[in-house]
Amino acid sequence: MKLLKKLCEAFGGSGCEQEVAAIVAAELEPVCSKVTIDTLGNVIGLKKGRGKKAGRKKIMLAAHMDEIGFLVSHIDARGFLRLQPAGGFDPRTLMSQRVTVLGKGEKKLRGLLCVAGKPIHVQTAEERKKELRVNDFYVDLGMTGKEVKARVEIGDRVIWERGFSRIGHCVSCKALDDRVGLYIMIEALKRLKKNRHDIYAVGTVQEEVGLRGAITASYAIDPDLAIALDVTLAVDTPDSDEPTSITRMGEGIAIKLMDAASISDATVVRDLRDLAEANEIKHQFEILPRGSTDAGPMQRAKCGARSAALSIPLRYVHSVNESAHLRDIEAGIDLLAAYLDR
Repeated sequence: MKLLKKLCEAFGGSGCEQEVAAIVAAELEPVCSKVTIDTLGNVIGLKKGRGKKAGRKKIMLAAHMDEIGFLVSHIDARGFLRLQPAGGFDPRTLMSQRVTVLGKGEKKLRGLLCVAGKPIHVQTAEERKKELRVNDFYVDLGMTGKEVKARVEIGDRVIWERGFSRIGHCVSCKALDDRVGLYIMIEALKRLKKNRHDIYAVGTVQEEVGLRGAITASYAIDPDLAIALDVTLAVDTPDSDEPTSITRMGEGIAIKLMDAASISDATVVRDLRDLAEANEIKHQFEILPRGSTDAGPMQRAKCGARSAALSIPLRYVHSVNESAHLRDIEAGIDLLAAYLDR
C-alpha cells in the first residue's frame, strides 16, 4: 500500500498532473520496454508482447492521473482566494476542509476552505435557508493581501488536503479516484510473465474535465483492445436501496457493462467474467447511468477498439473520504493480470 499512499497524496489537479506523472513513469520504467510522456502529459509505458509480431495485438490500459480541484480565479484585497472548479463537486463535501495551493514557483501553501457568509449565530432565518453552492467557497491562507499576492496568482491550482488512512478493511484518502486505478495497472504489470500482446499502460490527464488525455493517447496508439481502470459508485450506505446501489463495496472488482460514454464489448466482458470464475476472483457487474471513463474515447479512436472497464467500488466519491475495500483492489489486480497474461 506504500505506492497507493504515495499516489493518493501527490498533487495532481486536472492539467497539473506532473507530480503524479513522475511517480507513474518511475514505476513503469522497470516493467516496460519504453516509457514516454506525450505532448498533453499522458504517461505511456509499452510492455512488448512475446508472441509472433504478425499476430500481436495492441492492448491499451488507461487510468487517469488527475483529481478534481480548482483554479484560483480571483484574489481580493484581503488575500482571500475565489475559485473556479475543475471537476464535479458536491458543495456538501466542501464544508470545513483544508486545501493545498500550488503557488508561484510551485510552492505549496496550506489553506482553509471556507464558505462566504455570516456564522450561524448571527444569520437571519432567510440566510439559513440559502442553498449552498460551490462558488460560495473561498480559501483563507492566513496572510495579508500583500503577502498572498506575492505568493499566489490567478490560475494557480488548488486541491484538497487529506492523508491516506487504513480504516478497518478499507483505505481512505482524497484522489482514490483514480489513483487506485493507476495502482492496479502498475501492480498487474509487475505480475506479468508471458504476455503475448503489446501492452500500452497509460496514465491519462484531464479525465475529470472531459476525458481529454485518453482522446489524444488512444488516437496515437490506435489500440485493438482497450480497458479503462477507474472507480465506480458503491451506493450501499444508509438510505440506499439494492436496485440503485450500482456496486457494493467488498463484493469484488466490478466488470463494467455500460456507462454514459460507452457500452462494453460483449466478448471482452465474457472473457473477464470467465477468467474471474475460473480463478475464483470475486467480481460483480456494473451499469452506471451517469458518469463515464476513458473507455469511451478509447472505444472511438480512429477506426475504434473493443473496449471495457474494470471499476473499483468507491464510497463517498469526489470527497476527501473516498473509500475502497482492500479485497476489491486485490481482485482488480488479480483479474487484470490474468487477462493480460493469457
